Amino acid sequence: MLISIRLKLSLMMFLQFFIWGAWFVTMGTYLSQRFSASGAQMGMAYETQSIGAIIAPFIIGLIADRYFAAQKILALLHLAGAALLFSAAYSGAFSSFYPYILLYMVVYMPTLALVNAISFRQLAEKTAQFAHIRVLGTVGWITAGLLIGWFGWEGSQQLQFTFVLAAAASFALGVFSLALPDTPPQASQPRPTLRQLLGLDALALLKDRAYLVFFLASVLICIPLAFYYQNANLYLNDLGISGAAAKMSLGQMSEIAFMLLLPLFLRRYGIKATLLVGMLAWVLRYVLFAYGNSGEQLWMLFFGILLHGICYDFFFVSGQIYTEQKAGREIKAAAQGLITLATYGVGMLLGFRLAGYITDVHHSDSAYQWWQIWLIPAGIAALVLVVFVLSFPKQRRVQV
Repeated sequence: MLISIRLKLSLMMFLQFFIWGAWFVTMGTYLSQRFSASGAQMGMAYETQSIGAIIAPFIIGLIADRYFAAQKILALLHLAGAALLFSAAYSGAFSSFYPYILLYMVVYMPTLALVNAISFRQLAEKTAQFAHIRVLGTVGWITAGLLIGWFGWEGSQQLQFTFVLAAAASFALGVFSLALPDTPPQASQPRPTLRQLLGLDALALLKDRAYLVFFLASVLICIPLAFYYQNANLYLNDLGISGAAAKMSLGQMSEIAFMLLLPLFLRRYGIKATLLVGMLAWVLRYVLFAYGNSGEQLWMLFFGILLHGICYDFFFVSGQIYTEQKAGREIKAAAQGLITLATYGVGMLLGFRLAGYITDVHHSDSAYQWWQIWLIPAGIAALVLVVFVLSFPKQRRVQV
């Protein structure tokens, strides 16, 4: 691969996840500060991600795969996204903010698949080379968090500028996308059926008891995951932790480190042990959040943030590897589509709804009872863990 192409793909990934990290992490705090939003309203705003994830396969399957070059659709979606994010930044009420962010996630979520498609079409050694390209996305997310902390927007209650920052990056990526390698549609592909778009051909995998248990656990573990995305930044700011977004970027840094350890762990201990460690990390993280504070127990909060690498890599990334190995050659793409739809779509939709409800129940007199809020996702994760231990059969070690 030419160095110029590699640099272009790396910058594409950096901007792609910089945009998301620039506003998504702090949105709960922004809504609370600017609109005094309820937990239910915060849940509504965050579940737009799930709605976008459900709609994304239709945009990719019906348009990108058949009619237009991927880089041109990527450009159009990011330019439209820039306008929507800028409009969201200057909304005067939650009622006007919500439609903008909903429309934005509908146009943003398909771009996740588009940047992958553009990358894979240029890579000769897809597995090894893609990891080196994709890691720049995590670096972009980290950079966004560090910038927010450096500007001090959380403490000065100026988080509307996170949307302006994301809009500028989205505009830049929209223009830059036109310079990306040409990625025309595969003209020979037949028109996908509704069943194929939803990944329903992969439902045959659920006949396998082990995969069925994993699939259900994946959906259910996304419920506590939603609590973290919706409430973690708000929680840290409520405790008076300065530069919370920057400190939360430590979680993405740990994600890079544990990504390197994941293949070794899978080979040595197998998929069941790896998934169990991932779920256990979710339980521990929320217990630490429940009993941590900004004083003597500050270390608990940082430890909980640093567990993000294990939480995400050891369950979700290992789950993608497990799905890849369980699926036959003809349904590999459908299987990945189905697990993505089930987790980021259905699982997190349920999670954001529940997180919003729980946050409202434990919020009174302008104060949050955080220890009660965090113990609920800890309990859910623990329950999923116990059921998984009792139901998932022993598996052979994964070849990675």
